[in-house]
Amino acid sequence: MSARRLVLMVLMTVLLASSAQGQNPPAAPPGADNPDLDPNPSQPDFTLVNLPTTLRLPRMKSAFRVTHRFLRALGQDDFGSLAGDLFGLDSGAIIGLEYRFAPMSGLQAGILRTSDRTIDFFGQYNVLNQRGGNAIGLGVLAAIDGTDNFRESYSPSLGVAISRELGNHGAVYVEPIWVNNSNLSDLPGEDNSTFLMGLGARLRLRPTVYLTGEFNPRAGYSPGANQGSLAIEKRAGGHVFQLNFSNGFGNTMGQLARGGTASGDWYLGFNISRKFY
Repeated sequence: MSARRLVLMVLMTVLLASSAQGQNPPAAPPGADNPDLDPNPSQPDFTLVNLPTTLRLPRMKSAFRVTHRFLRALGQDDFGSLAGDLFGLDSGAIIGLEYRFAPMSGLQAGILRTSDRTIDFFGQYNVLNQRGGNAIGLGVLAAIDGTDNFRESYSPSLGVAISRELGNHGAVYVEPIWVNNSNLSDLPGEDNSTFLMGLGARLRLRPTVYLTGEFNPRAGYSPGANQGSLAIEKRAGGHVFQLNFSNGFGNTMGQLARGGTASGDWYLGFNISRKFY
């Protein structure tokens, strides 16, 4: 075969391939039809302030969160002293680092470590998904936290997260959770477990701005105040930044079961989360 004939054959092949490519639309990228990858304007994050939501994490994807709770109560001393302390920002803080991963569709698991040396392992399986045609969202929750870097005082918990999305305007939550060994002092005559009824809501004020709140009344072992939180948050792509106010420092179910410091003590804090998809 001559070189001229070979060149003509190559050119004809290229022209035919280009023509075929122009006639056929490009193939959709893998996973493009996965509804879990679509943004959910009513549930932009996997937590409210501390309580979980029913937002599904897409299979083989992950997310990261930082929690920060300043230790100075906003009502401590006078306004001048508080302003001089930059409203608590100059005080110490309890910091948490969290990572979660979805090994399969509907299932997510993760780990949270707080700077008081508590480590929490948690998992959630979404049984019902409102965006899949169900009336509610339903997730089964299981967790266990341990103090002193998971070497002492383990507190396992079981519960469910029930959500109802309000169109694209937010969602409300009811989360009954049982926490065992919440009484770390184990004093005689006191309960050793807590029933926690988590109540929460997230309301969409603007396309990417939300008002979020949660409250955690308890039965059984329930020292201190029932911890509550109120927050304003902003979503920017895969990031959610939340400025919150709480009457306690609890992040894990065991910590929430042990309650806040006092009903009148409120502390400034924030959460920053990032989705890796």
